[in-house]
Amino acid sequence: MPPSRRQFARSLAFGAASFALGLPGVSSAQDGDPDVFAGGTPANVFISPCGRPFRAKAGEPYPVGAWFKMADADSDGKLDRAEFVADAMAFFKALDRDSDGVLSPAEVAFYEQRIAPEVLGMRVEGTSGAFVWPRPRLWKIQAGSIGGGGVPGSDTEHGRIGGEDSEEAFPHAKPYDASGKGASPYGFFDEPEPVTAADLNFTGLISKANFAKLANTHFASLDKAGQGYLTLDILPMTPVQRRLTRGGGKRR
Repeated sequence: MPPSRRQFARSLAFGAASFALGLPGVSSAQDGDPDVFAGGTPANVFISPCGRPFRAKAGEPYPVGAWFKMADADSDGKLDRAEFVADAMAFFKALDRDSDGVLSPAEVAFYEQRIAPEVLGMRVEGTSGAFVWPRPRLWKIQAGSIGGGGVPGSDTEHGRIGGEDSEEAFPHAKPYDASGKGASPYGFFDEPEPVTAADLNFTGLISKANFAKLANTHFASLDKAGQGYLTLDILPMTPVQRRLTRGGGKRR
């Protein structure tokens, strides 16, 4: 019997907690290419440590650079801990649609179905730009492959995620990954669902404090030299990035 959504979220949260505590079970995504790529070229997608997706068209530079530029608030080419955590917390604020300081299962579902369908095994490609505001039809497409279920009414207020009248839609989304790797191939860490990875208390709710805690853990892991900042050239390549680079794509 396949695991329930709650069991899946708990297993992901356990993996994040294991990572935070230095326990075995979570390894860097740079350790090897996942089997999911055996069938063809992956989409040109980067999912940031906090779970925000960045997409580019095939042949364009890998969009990790778009994330770095956005997170580097003072544009000095160095991403320090404060900027790294601030980037994560800005995304948390966007996901926290009712502004109560906690991400509920409904808000997580909105993220998975409307913001980063890659975590559910969907492939999204052909869209340029750092952040996409998808139309409701995307979750309807996914409903047929993940068991259905609606999402909360959309909010068209500027700066909020989604919206019935969003101007840009995913031009192509299809079932892609049945391996359960989710977002892992597109990010620095082996976290199939990077938002629920912050459910460090295994409650099904993601607090602002735990989201910040995981961001700090991620920064410490990436800052291997202990410099107190990251530069784009020292960041590890994601499995997707390595695959695209071998295929002649631009590194960054």
